[in-house]
Amino acid sequence: MNNTYSLFFKAFVGGGLAGISLAEGNYIFMLLGISLLWSASRNPWAGFCWGAIAILWSHRWLLALHPLSWVGINSNLSLPITIFIWFFCGAFGGGLVFIWSVLRSFLISGRLQFPKLENKIIYAVLLSTIWGLTEEILSRGPLFWIGIGPSLLPEDRYLAGLARWIGSGGLASIQLLIGWWIWQLSVAFEARKKLKKIIALGISTLFLAHLLGFILLLDSPSNNVEKVAMWQTNIPIRQKFSQEEINALPSKVNRALNEASEMKASFLIAPEGTLPLQRSKIRDFPIKFLSGGFRKINGSQRSSLLVFHPGEETFSEVLDKSRLVPLGEWIPSLPGFLKNGLSAVGGLESGTPSRFLDWEGPSFAGAICYELSNGKAIAKAVNQGAKWILVIANLDPYPISLQKQFLSIAQLRSIETSKNLISVSNTGPTSLIRSNGEIDTLLPSNKEIITLVDLELNSKKTIYTVLADFPIFLVALISLIGVLRLRN
Repeated sequence: MNNTYSLFFKAFVGGGLAGISLAEGNYIFMLLGISLLWSASRNPWAGFCWGAIAILWSHRWLLALHPLSWVGINSNLSLPITIFIWFFCGAFGGGLVFIWSVLRSFLISGRLQFPKLENKIIYAVLLSTIWGLTEEILSRGPLFWIGIGPSLLPEDRYLAGLARWIGSGGLASIQLLIGWWIWQLSVAFEARKKLKKIIALGISTLFLAHLLGFILLLDSPSNNVEKVAMWQTNIPIRQKFSQEEINALPSKVNRALNEASEMKASFLIAPEGTLPLQRSKIRDFPIKFLSGGFRKINGSQRSSLLVFHPGEETFSEVLDKSRLVPLGEWIPSLPGFLKNGLSAVGGLESGTPSRFLDWEGPSFAGAICYELSNGKAIAKAVNQGAKWILVIANLDPYPISLQKQFLSIAQLRSIETSKNLISVSNTGPTSLIRSNGEIDTLLPSNKEIITLVDLELNSKKTIYTVLADFPIFLVALISLIGVLRLRN
């Protein structure tokens, strides 16, 4: 009984540390939290607690959705709906770790004992790569997946450099293995066995991994440079649809365009949802303009990235948002339920899954809001010829903690693809990230600012953009064969 209490205690502490890491960016907490997970997950329900607490703490920004009155939700229902969404995410995360813990118990049953460290490593590699592959799959689903992979950033950019070979799922697997090593250190210390061997193996492996990541980040080519203006509009979502803000928008757009033109920018970028469906008063652009907005097609409304050229009255190229927010922008057709979701602009339809846009300017991989979490889609666009990455977002009314998480994912996307990345959001983060993951420019949050940056372009492809998940899948397959041989 005392052992059960101990496992749940480790799960609560470890999940809390992982949640703090995801929310605040301290990846050492993540490694300590994972080490406690390896110990606690001998009980699948303890594993559930670890996952639930990690998600509930790291995703507490969801509570900022309340009040939902700005999208027509009754004030009496607003808080229950917000809390339900938060708890649903926690339960979902807990369920995933529960399944992983069951798999761990199945692979390492009590009657199988392997004294050799090498055999234990094979099991750890298999379980870690399964976790990493699962994160990669989840990142392509409908939820905004904030996994373990990006938690290395911004603190350990050199280890994150390995993402050029193995992507976010590979980084998650590496962190699971580091956590396993820390756990094995504690086990060896208690047993007074093999401690020196485990310490030497772990430190030497970490040194080599950091050295390799450092070398990979040195290769950050640049073919040419574009002068680009970024416009952080600072129009909070709860004010955006007020009549006062609607009336003021055309003059704000014209002022921003003129200011960008005076800066000699090649084009101006504005955040997700900046332009309304009716744009009759917003026209005659002095320079090229890339802006989030809305459009109608075949009777359906879409959230899009619209490209306007000087002298044209309407957009000439468009990239529709493909991945819609469940409940927020889209809900399934259910009798008697909300038809327009919780979005202030009504229900939306998704566009084509391709994130590649070839236009008059330098071609790019485009992501609207949390499409950023889908690394494979962006890597595919780079393979099609994208020379940089553009992300437009609207992260209001969420707090700064979500902006930090969003920025870490953006850094990881730039490292995976070796591309400069521009992120423009209404209240932040608005930034330019170099192809090695270094943050070059980051505007203060919650301020209207227009700034000029030097966007470096290149046609380089990395192993991850070409092979995607294949390297980590291959490692998982080899370790599975090794585990099956050990079991036999």
